[in-house]
Amino acid sequence: MTETTALDAAHAAMQADPRNDAARLRFFERLADSELFLMLTEEAKDENISPELFDVADGRYVLAFDREERLAQFAGRPVPYVALSGRVLSGMLAGQVIGLGLNLETAPSSMLVPAEALEWLAETLQHDTQEVEEKLAEFMPPSGLPDTLLTALDAKLATAGGLARAAYLVATKSEAGAQGHMLGFVDAVDGAEAALAKAASEALTFSGIEAGAMDVGFFAASAPTAALLAKVGLRFDLPQPQVAEPMREAPGSNPDNPPILK
Repeated sequence: MTETTALDAAHAAMQADPRNDAARLRFFERLADSELFLMLTEEAKDENISPELFDVADGRYVLAFDREERLAQFAGRPVPYVALSGRVLSGMLAGQVIGLGLNLETAPSSMLVPAEALEWLAETLQHDTQEVEEKLAEFMPPSGLPDTLLTALDAKLATAGGLARAAYLVATKSEAGAQGHMLGFVDAVDGAEAALAKAASEALTFSGIEAGAMDVGFFAASAPTAALLAKVGLRFDLPQPQVAEPMREAPGSNPDNPPILK
């Protein structure tokens, strides 16, 4: 049975309701987050790649597939390729007036993504988060947020495995009385704060919600604030990396730890 990928599902939802902006945004979010296999003219040399370009009536396109098997099926022969994310590919093609042939002839999500759509995606992904400091007086259960945002957050945080232990979505009230929402990350890995904040911002953007609708915070699990978040917040668990069990030494293999004779 042929596998249905996340891009296939998002593409089907978009095609089923072409006027649905939310479905279209979700497709482009999946495209940005997906690993794509880009067809090349020759093997990559260090960081230099030479994508295979195809000319059609409305412009030039590179070809990429979300599964290696789909690339092989289309090519029908061994071809060089490189794996990269959709966000990297859109940034690489930005300004070059080159579109993307996605999964052509190999999947339900087969389509031509025009150059202007890739340009929009690259610009959207470049939006920076802004750092502000505001003293919060109260945390409450989240309310009034659309299901599209909750679904987008769940999908986005699933791609941030190992960067934090968990995240909690709460409603907030500041000391000045301003109300809002916050996504609080617990035990974020040092240096991962910017990536997590960007992930949260992208979930907002691709849900069609203004960026100001949610703040982002970072807290240690031992901090009192983390306990408050856990008490009233909606929890999102981030995938944790598998920790390999240490290999047991064969008896007698370590001269400093000889086997015990019975």
